[in-house]
Amino acid sequence: MPSLILVVFIFQLLIHLVSTFGGQTINDLLWLLYTKLPTPQAKQAAAGVQLRKEVVKLNREMTNTSAQDDFSKWAKLRRQHDKKKAEYEKNAQSLQSFRSNFDRIASTLRWLGTSGVRFLMQFWFSKQALFWIPQGWAPYYVEWLLSFPRAPLGSVSVNMWWIACASVIKMASEGLVALWTLKTGEVKVGEKKGEKVKMDFGAGMGQAGEKKEL
Repeated sequence: MPSLILVVFIFQLLIHLVSTFGGQTINDLLWLLYTKLPTPQAKQAAAGVQLRKEVVKLNREMTNTSAQDDFSKWAKLRRQHDKKKAEYEKNAQSLQSFRSNFDRIASTLRWLGTSGVRFLMQFWFSKQALFWIPQGWAPYYVEWLLSFPRAPLGSVSVNMWWIACASVIKMASEGLVALWTLKTGEVKVGEKKGEKVKMDFGAGMGQAGEKKEL
């Protein structure tokens, strides 16, 4: 059985990854995988793609057909176009309705599998000592803080260990992002995502190398 210390770290890493990539991105990936399975929605999605191609094709033929010179052909294409478009919209609306329910269920399961498990573990193991600190190594208030809320005094509680794991993972993630940004010269996360990194070392060196005139 894996150590509780390692389990907490892995769960916090999973929570961090979910937060980093975003819930909607994960939902999109799950939906893509779901539509690759032999499900009714997979067939419905494939039918929607085919209907869309037919609508585009008929619309192109209508554009290339003169309503004045060949009205009968144009009218026939128009009827076919309107029929296929109505079928496409009905199919898309039905699929979108199912997708909304799918996203809602996926978001709930994702929360239960990450943050829900975290809250449950913090409550269930709140009285258990994950590991002990050396006696006399820290003053009483530090020992009390490390054992918060209900672990034995002188030990590290699951809550404090979870906070420590979250802090270390966040700092490591920010460090990796910073290194990657410096390597590629492009911002990967945040409001300035996609922008080039501008680093003007010459200006700073020029100011530092200036001599004061008396």
